[in-house]
Amino acid sequence: MSADIAWWRPQPAAPVGTMGAVGQASPREGESSRIAFGALVAFTVILLLAPQSFLPVLKVFRIALVAATIAILGHIFDATIRHRPIVPAIPEIGITLTLLAWTVLTIPFSYWPGGSVALLTDSYLKAIVFFWLIGTLVTTEARLRTFAWTLALCSVPLAAMAVQHYLAGDFLFTGVATVKRISGYYGLTGNPNDLALTLNLIIPIAGALVFVARSALGRLAALAIVAIAIPAVIITFSRAGFLTLGAIVLLSLIFMAKRHAPKAAAAVVIGALVAMPMMPAGYLERLSTITDIEADKTGSAQGRWQDFQVAGTVIAANPILGVGMGQDILALNEARGRETWRSVHNAYLEYAVDLGLPGIGLFLWLLIASFRSARAVERRTARQPALQDLTIFASGVQIALAAFAVAAFFHPIAYQFYFFCVAGLAVAVKNACRERVRTNATVVTPS
Repeated sequence: MSADIAWWRPQPAAPVGTMGAVGQASPREGESSRIAFGALVAFTVILLLAPQSFLPVLKVFRIALVAATIAILGHIFDATIRHRPIVPAIPEIGITLTLLAWTVLTIPFSYWPGGSVALLTDSYLKAIVFFWLIGTLVTTEARLRTFAWTLALCSVPLAAMAVQHYLAGDFLFTGVATVKRISGYYGLTGNPNDLALTLNLIIPIAGALVFVARSALGRLAALAIVAIAIPAVIITFSRAGFLTLGAIVLLSLIFMAKRHAPKAAAAVVIGALVAMPMMPAGYLERLSTITDIEADKTGSAQGRWQDFQVAGTVIAANPILGVGMGQDILALNEARGRETWRSVHNAYLEYAVDLGLPGIGLFLWLLIASFRSARAVERRTARQPALQDLTIFASGVQIALAAFAVAAFFHPIAYQFYFFCVAGLAVAVKNACRERVRTNATVVTPS
């Protein structure tokens, strides 16, 4: 039986003495492992909130690098002393490493090898390491909850700043008076489109917490996070953000129908109907340019559509090796016959242009594998009432992956953290499910 089918099966019972009484630390949770997980949480907070932007002195200490290094070394130390693999045999990690190897293989053939190496080391490797850390350190349901709450709580300052910018009239210059686009946050979400994307990917995770929080206060907090994130997405005036949010709402309604939660589904529908008349001025006009490209007075929709077409010609000319990681800008300049220095706003086309058909094939394989893992957990746990929280988490991760799949059509985010965070969560829910099944099958002896 393949690993994809049998990953959830319980392992043989542990020998007597390998596990203490209920409440003692699991063999998977030694002190070094807990430190590594804590460092991962710290890194995630730094990644999303960018505190060094508020306190420049923190740049001197390179806090993100310090947190990541502690997480990596802590995991390596823990895995070594427990004789566990540093890189676990997980299909998603295998696909990711294959994609990384293909990326490195294409560098000598890149339009600009130095630029490809810079992007690989500055962004892509970090995103892959983040994915690996999530997939290897978020191994229990407790850690999954902690990590999910970390993402949800970090979205609050992002959404709050979006609202603050809008109310204060802090808008970017778009050249069109009716299109008022707020400034973004900082760091990863400095662009309003990236801000909308980040909030959209977190909304399904916060939505899952509404159902699995262990107290009324927790459920209320999760609901409040969703309630502030949704309008924050809208006021970014991101068309991709709107389409992604629409996909999230639709998939959430399907999930609620499957969970036999008519009250929650009705609340979502009523909330959407109430919000329609409260849309910001000019918002519906901007959304109309989704179907009527020529109506976009800023010219961005027309430019992106032309870039999609040009990207097709570049892919046809470089179908195997592509033009090199991050070199779609140079290739599009050449194909257009003029220098616009604009990346193709489509993550799928980015992979296809940069890394050829093998590159986009590997990425799609990883996306589908991540979705299948979360789906397998949902199916496995749905039959066991004691594991219903994992069912909900798995559903939330599936919605987040689907949200990314929609957003990727409109964002140049192929090599950034967004996807790898959500894909890491897909591995994490699988880890948590495996741990619960293993623990339930393990003989627990008194201390």
